[in-house]
Amino acid sequence: MGVQGRTLGVPLMLTILGFAMIATFLVLIMLKKMSPIAALVLIPALFCVFVGKGAKLGDYVIDGVTSLAPTAAMLMFAIVYFGVMIDVGLFDPVVKGILRFCKADPLRIVVGTALLAAIVSLDGDGSTTFMITVSAMYPLYKRLKMSLVVMTGVAAMANGVMNTLPWGGPTARAATALKLDASDIFVPMIPALAVGLLFVVALAYVLGRRERSRLGVLTLDEALVEEREAETVLVGAGTGTGKSPARSGGSGSGTDAELPEEDEAFQHLDPHRDTLRPRLYWFNAALTVVLLTAMIMEWLPIPVLFLLGAALALTVNFPQMQAQKARIAAHAENVLNVSGMVFAAAVFTGVLQGTGMVDHMAEWLVGNIPDGMGPHMALVTGVLSIPLTYFMSNDGFYFGILPVLAEAGQAHGVSAVEIARASIVGQPLHMSSPLVPAVYVLVGMAKVEFGDHTRFVVKWAALTSLVVLGAGILFGII
Repeated sequence: MGVQGRTLGVPLMLTILGFAMIATFLVLIMLKKMSPIAALVLIPALFCVFVGKGAKLGDYVIDGVTSLAPTAAMLMFAIVYFGVMIDVGLFDPVVKGILRFCKADPLRIVVGTALLAAIVSLDGDGSTTFMITVSAMYPLYKRLKMSLVVMTGVAAMANGVMNTLPWGGPTARAATALKLDASDIFVPMIPALAVGLLFVVALAYVLGRRERSRLGVLTLDEALVEEREAETVLVGAGTGTGKSPARSGGSGSGTDAELPEEDEAFQHLDPHRDTLRPRLYWFNAALTVVLLTAMIMEWLPIPVLFLLGAALALTVNFPQMQAQKARIAAHAENVLNVSGMVFAAAVFTGVLQGTGMVDHMAEWLVGNIPDGMGPHMALVTGVLSIPLTYFMSNDGFYFGILPVLAEAGQAHGVSAVEIARASIVGQPLHMSSPLVPAVYVLVGMAKVEFGDHTRFVVKWAALTSLVVLGAGILFGII
């Protein structure tokens, strides 16, 4: 009896401590009582001691760091690569086109954010999507004093829906775990995912209207004024002088539209910056296309591709050693912030997995599914995918939990492919998980506190996932 009681007690204790650790982490960062890096390191270390496995903390951390090291390397060199591409002006036409579409209307800007993030997400890499989206939209949000968490939230949700592409990761993992064809999972889900993407755009419209009602609409010229002293600001329509234009739809009182001289938000849009390389534009465009193609086709590991790409981009665009050092230094802050966060997250994931907490949490959730829900295991899988892919890595969910759910479903006549389709609906929320390295690129470049982003996005992203799940059931896909 005593041995049996201890056997039953240990899994329950690990389950409770696992949920408590995650809850403690989320509460502390959302209340801004700790920085994300400190919380990712200290909270799991403390709980590792509570579990009684403090002596193995070093092993857990090394295992976590080893598993995430390729991701950290990829992010480091991807930031350098895309930073250089932004410096040399590769994305200037895209930025200017978006700015002309958005004008100075907050509603258009938020919708434009969703559309841009969705389009760029076609490359299947969240970090790339966030770097390009934030680079294009951040100056406009800053200039009009719009909410930056709206930008990060909308971008994360749009990317989350598109992350279900077969080359994005989750679908491929589900197919591998259940020995299915990825196309059998993804292609039938396209209508449901399209509904999810439309919902994100509709939500962007609503959030944009909220921002418009809060800020009004500036009457600004559609084009960027190419004047060094104006730092490429959008100037008052009809005046061309950069003086304060009035907001429409408000009290009619003007607002100061002059751009501070040190406004860093517009530095990378300056058409006179000395880092521009117009003669190398097509070389840089071709290099980027080849790099993204190689990434999608998996010609080489992604970290190796970005390492080679960054080295080649620096060498060709900035042949002088001092210029190369200057470009690396210019992006060092982003590199350090993101890579530091990834290695801190390695402590969190290492302790979760090493102590067995994540396994017992998942077993507890699966074990508490009522027997009567057996015939509805696809629905259960879809609902569980929302919190589980937020609180654990995609690898942990798809290779550890999904096979168990699929086996339970098959026992009640639910096909494995339906379970697999349902398993990808949680991705809109997953992309804002503290265990996803790309989200630190998003909040870092947008200069948004991770806790603020989390507090804003969780409810909307979870709702987006439920919309995708509902559409899948309605269309008979799931």
